[in-house]
Amino acid sequence: MTLSDLSFDIERDPRWTALCTRDRSANGRFVYSVNTTGVYCRPSCAARRPLPRNVRFHATPDDAERAGFRACRRCHPHQKTQTIRFAIGESSLGLVLVASSDAGLRAVLFGEDAGELVRDLQSRLPDAALAVDAGGEQATLDAVVDCIEAPHLAFDQPLDLQGSSFQKKVWQALRRIPAGTTVSYGELARRLGVPDSARAIAAACAANPLAVAVPCHRVIAADGGLSGYRWGVARKRALLQREARA
Repeated sequence: MTLSDLSFDIERDPRWTALCTRDRSANGRFVYSVNTTGVYCRPSCAARRPLPRNVRFHATPDDAERAGFRACRRCHPHQKTQTIRFAIGESSLGLVLVASSDAGLRAVLFGEDAGELVRDLQSRLPDAALAVDAGGEQATLDAVVDCIEAPHLAFDQPLDLQGSSFQKKVWQALRRIPAGTTVSYGELARRLGVPDSARAIAAACAANPLAVAVPCHRVIAADGGLSGYRWGVARKRALLQREARA
């Protein structure tokens, strides 16, 4: 077989399309190796696209390593794909998606469309294997909806917080803000000993993947404004009004 024939075969393979588009949903289904570098990668790897004649596909990382290739240091294809279980339910503030790992609750997302919620989850966890588990996640979903409808109820299920050390520090601080009260971004920065980091605090709040369970809605602007909530000002206002009445 000539190099041109090999390139033609590779380009007709649907896995080549996944590689070219860096399709994150293909992660875990196969890896690809590059003869000229001796490296194998996930389909979503951000490395420069190789020439098709230099590419080989492998079902698993073990297969690639048995063929003599080493794991990419950028996308770490040898690391095991984590399974995230999720379920979607209804609340008075719209649809709610909850997602959990074996360690605890990983995401709570608001939305109006189930498909968009799943895509949002996939974008947040691009290397995870998502699995619908309506039955297994029902208790968690009920606990989250209870917090939405009756904010005086404490959410005491374990959380699997994944972020930078600074983000996790902010998120833990958010959980210490009592229901029915609010703080400004600047005040929260002062409490954490970083008084000049109000913008960084706001960014960490915006990156929070656990609506309600990590109550970033309790942080407001210095002038009392409610802007900056990932899931919309109307939801933020409704949550704060319910907590004020509870």
